[in-house]
Amino acid sequence: MTPTDVARRRLANQRLSGAPFRTPAEAVAWLAAVQAQDFAGAKWALSLRLAGAGEAALDQAFDEGALLRTHLLRPTWHFVTPADIGWLLALTAPRVHAANAPLYRQTGVDPEVRRRSRAALTRALRGGRPLTRAELRAKLDQAGLEPGDGLRLAYILMAAELDGLLCSGPRRGKQFTYALLEERAPAASTLPREEALAELARRFFLSRGPASAEDLAKWSGLTLGEARRGLAAVQGELMSEEVEGQVLWYGPAAPPARARRPSALLLSIYDEYFSGYKDRRHIVAPDAAARLRALGNAATYVLVVDGQIAGAGRRTLSAAEAVVELHLFRPLAPAEDRAVAEALQRFGEFVGRPARLALV
Repeated sequence: MTPTDVARRRLANQRLSGAPFRTPAEAVAWLAAVQAQDFAGAKWALSLRLAGAGEAALDQAFDEGALLRTHLLRPTWHFVTPADIGWLLALTAPRVHAANAPLYRQTGVDPEVRRRSRAALTRALRGGRPLTRAELRAKLDQAGLEPGDGLRLAYILMAAELDGLLCSGPRRGKQFTYALLEERAPAASTLPREEALAELARRFFLSRGPASAEDLAKWSGLTLGEARRGLAAVQGELMSEEVEGQVLWYGPAAPPARARRPSALLLSIYDEYFSGYKDRRHIVAPDAAARLRALGNAATYVLVVDGQIAGAGRRTLSAAEAVVELHLFRPLAPAEDRAVAEALQRFGEFVGRPARLALV
């Protein structure tokens, strides 16, 4: 297996090529969790894996609760399904709490504050009354918790999410709300820890393979030892191969057929194809990786051509159009230019306005 073969298999297993999913929940369940601090970018990531689902369909799935958004795996938001949120929180929240400990101390979010805030938040939300962040801040103020409007409030709410009290509610216009997890996902359940490790490893390698145990540890936020235990539990269901000195694991599905013409994808920088791995050498050449690092936070989208990162930049939306400002990392052949034009057209259809490429 060559690095090119690794990229093709990842595209197929992540369903960025081949058969699409039917529903947003089906896509998220296959991937186990989808990074979602950039809400618009996360919806676009799901749309690329679905058959004809526009932004309105994804908004509906979120508002109806088919997708939930909460902190798990690592200290950032993820989309997850109601069926999976319970065991994923139980498995990964302790590590996130540990990572957050310095900021809990800095902001005074100690065990007593967490206990009192849980009580206040439960009273405020009980009975299916989702509230915005500002409304919850007012409720916490009334309870004498002085949450402020910065880090202290953010870590009070994150701790409540990690404790399984809060998750996303339906949006109110463009505002996000919080709801009680027990009311939003009443059937949420947990698994014994070793079963949960195995299930997370199974989904990771089936949906993101070929990948390594180190990739699983980085993506999940678990220790490398825990990632290896999860892999050991399911490795009989997987294939493995050494590629450039690294053992990669993947599902038994047949490799995808080689495409007859180039493919192009415009992906959020947080797309699981990019963010789901510790080692990205199979999808980005060293010179391109250096240029991507140099762009830093200026890069919010990446251009992927035949599985390889070929450029990066950002999008700007106006009422009239969507402009994708792109730094190309190499010249494109005419057939690749046509594939990029198709990718831009699909992006424009998703955001509901013409999309234009601006090379910088």
